[in-house]
Amino acid sequence: MRQILKFKWPIAIALIALTAVLFVLSPNLTKQAEDAGTFQLPENADSKIAADILEEAGVGDETISLVFTFDEPVNEDSKEKVSSIAEEIAEEGSLIKEVLDPFESEEMSDQLVSEDEQTILLPITVDGTDDEVNELANHIRQDLIPDNTTAYLTGESIINHDVNESAQKGLERTEIITVVLIFVLLLAVFRSITTPFIPLLAVGVTYLLSQSIVAFLIDWIGFPVSNYTQIFLVAVLFGIGTDYCILLLSRYKEELTEGHSVEDAIVNTYKTAGRTLLISGLAVFIGFAAIGFADFPIFKSAVGVAVGIAILMLVLFTLVPFFMALLKDKLFWPSKKSASHKDSKLWTSFGRFSINKPIWSMLVVAVIMVPLLFTYDDQLSFNTVNEIGSDYESVKGLNAIEEGFGQGDSLPVKVIIQKDQDIVTEDYLPYIETISKEIEKNDNVDSVRSITRPAGDVIDDLYVDSQLAQVGDGLNEATNGIDDVQNGLTEVQNGLDNISNQIPSSSNAGGLEEAVNGLGQINDQLGSISAGLQQSQNVAAASEQLGQVQQQLGQIQQGLAGASSDLQGQAGQTSELSGGITELSKGVGSSIDGLDEIKNGLQDAADIVTDMGNSKALRNTGVFIPDGTLEDEEFEPAIDRYAFDEQKAVTLEVILKKDPYSTEAIDTVREIKETVSRTIDGTPLEDATVAYNGVASINSDLSDISTSDFTRTVIIMLVGLFTILTLLFRSMIMPLVMIGSLLLTYFTSMAISELIFINLLGYDGITWAVPFFGFVMLIALGVDYSIFLLDRFNEEASIGIREAMHRSMAKMGTVVITAAIILAGTFGAMMPSGVLSLMQIATIVITGLLLYGLIVLPLLIPAVVVSFGKGIWWPFKSKK
Repeated sequence: MRQILKFKWPIAIALIALTAVLFVLSPNLTKQAEDAGTFQLPENADSKIAADILEEAGVGDETISLVFTFDEPVNEDSKEKVSSIAEEIAEEGSLIKEVLDPFESEEMSDQLVSEDEQTILLPITVDGTDDEVNELANHIRQDLIPDNTTAYLTGESIINHDVNESAQKGLERTEIITVVLIFVLLLAVFRSITTPFIPLLAVGVTYLLSQSIVAFLIDWIGFPVSNYTQIFLVAVLFGIGTDYCILLLSRYKEELTEGHSVEDAIVNTYKTAGRTLLISGLAVFIGFAAIGFADFPIFKSAVGVAVGIAILMLVLFTLVPFFMALLKDKLFWPSKKSASHKDSKLWTSFGRFSINKPIWSMLVVAVIMVPLLFTYDDQLSFNTVNEIGSDYESVKGLNAIEEGFGQGDSLPVKVIIQKDQDIVTEDYLPYIETISKEIEKNDNVDSVRSITRPAGDVIDDLYVDSQLAQVGDGLNEATNGIDDVQNGLTEVQNGLDNISNQIPSSSNAGGLEEAVNGLGQINDQLGSISAGLQQSQNVAAASEQLGQVQQQLGQIQQGLAGASSDLQGQAGQTSELSGGITELSKGVGSSIDGLDEIKNGLQDAADIVTDMGNSKALRNTGVFIPDGTLEDEEFEPAIDRYAFDEQKAVTLEVILKKDPYSTEAIDTVREIKETVSRTIDGTPLEDATVAYNGVASINSDLSDISTSDFTRTVIIMLVGLFTILTLLFRSMIMPLVMIGSLLLTYFTSMAISELIFINLLGYDGITWAVPFFGFVMLIALGVDYSIFLLDRFNEEASIGIREAMHRSMAKMGTVVITAAIILAGTFGAMMPSGVLSLMQIATIVITGLLLYGLIVLPLLIPAVVVSFGKGIWWPFKSKK
């Protein structure tokens, strides 16, 4: 320290100059956080895989929605207005890929106009960066929507932009409130106008330097970043930075009061309070550095605080001594009295009780905290829109869609199936339909839209039972047709028989009698064919037999033509009968044509039945798609909408009954994944890549990843803290007591936060990222206060365990309570931010710090320590 004081001016100038240069040259941390995005999922997450598939296939376009709301059902004027706006938007340049006019067709209206016709959805497909999409949204709002029209723009990029904007506004408010609050608190603690500026200046330099270095690390090595990075840098650095400054300045003033020279006072301060500060800083550094082992980028982004802690240590051991040496006792002007290390009356009273009656003290803590633990449900919320409230247009648009079309229709779950070959074929689509059918069986699924059910409704004609019913109807029609032919031939037969009786025996028309007899035989054959078709439904045999009958009828028709020709050459009545024979011959011809139609119909039915029999997909799914179906114009829109990547991939849109942001939706996504996995097992699609997209899918991934990452990171963090504390305190029991007491405080704080935000304020849960960040903040920061107490206890241990604990509590009580109030105050500055997750984290940290400083530290830890006696240093040698 004396060397630092010797070169204090060069060191201070170099540090301040470095801070200024890096601040000017460093990238914009706020912009980096916005570019990183609200949700940063690992590469193996289903939603990330789905996004990559869409992006690689060139269909990663985003759809934003312009939502119109009307007080009454839409009329022609309203329709024209919406269609006109759709046309204007479509002409806005290359960013616009497609605009769906709700009134372009009846089918489009069914999907994009609500049942009450008071909400109209205008989907706009765009391809661009988030910034470009939001610039377009602003242009549409300002220039294309008439003033007298109620319309909202919403979509994933717009919602995320609003979340980022809300977070940045919250950060600005937090910074201002934090500085003012700390100044006021320091003014109250030191009763000096000068003193508050030193911590604020030291922490300010730390914050600016930390922010710059973190920004460079993000650019250079891909350091993790999110909206939380900057906010936590502010809260943690200003909080513990001020605490550490109080510890140093209080001890420095005490040293001056005892008559030491300025240099000796500084050196003594850093030998005593500086050691405690190093232990505390190291523990906090390890706590935040452990976050670097997380896989989840959003969790990992708080590791930037570890960089800030390291820089804080540098500033506290260089810049703060500079001001101590420069200002000397004027650092505390105009205060004359020592404001440091006054015995804490509150902790002294608590100490007498906890040390003399440890069992009762532990019971008091249990009575206060254990009942709260039983109320803790770990109820999480994944509702992003809660972060920013309902004042933002994107949220209003989302709410309008939910009211008009249902909650699930606003943000469907997308199931993406991709193979390395064309799957939009008659062989694969039956399996796609089966997947759709199985998903729809879920009680929380409203409908499924896919190629085989583009409007979400089942197409019965694709199912074999319906198709066989149609074949059966065709056979009945064929049978009826044969009966009609029989009746026609009977009339021809009767007519020929009548003509034959009128022809003189001497006339050359003996062929008529043969024709009459032949028609009779043919009618008998047709009757047999009809009966056989009804009984055996042997379509192929019936078709073949009808072909033979046609040949016979052809011969009869030729015979009748010859007879008619012969009669025309004769005189009198015989010649007149020729015309009648000609008409009857036409009737035979009509019968031949009728049989030809019946035969072709039976042949088509036979082909379909044969194809059904050869279809493996039909046997597995009960769905059959006849050849040529996919070439039908009616199928083209469905293929265009739900197939991509040269028809190697398809999308299924699952409309949920529940709010897509709800925990029920997350559970439903998990069930859908299980259903799809089970359904494709053993099918031609079992080796296909299956991924899931949409808000509920993203939240499902967030839930799974955050839970596993939380557990792993917390274990690493606690093991790291336990190891370093064991080495520093030469005890395994003390670290266990510290960590155990902090865990008790954390879960109690979580329970209190649930009571406030869920039971009292009516939110559907604690924001999913809050438990992790709340844990890290409370454990890493709260361990400081136990270090303050137990490090002093170790120093005093030679006078006896009980006496050492009494003295330590009296001396450190004021420091701990003051530090806890200041740190709670800096987190309290996050409350007016308006960002729900920050408010919840602040509530957990504030509640935890106050519980720890006023109940756990003064009542529980002394009681546990004196109960262990000399065993508190196990397995190392006792201090006494």
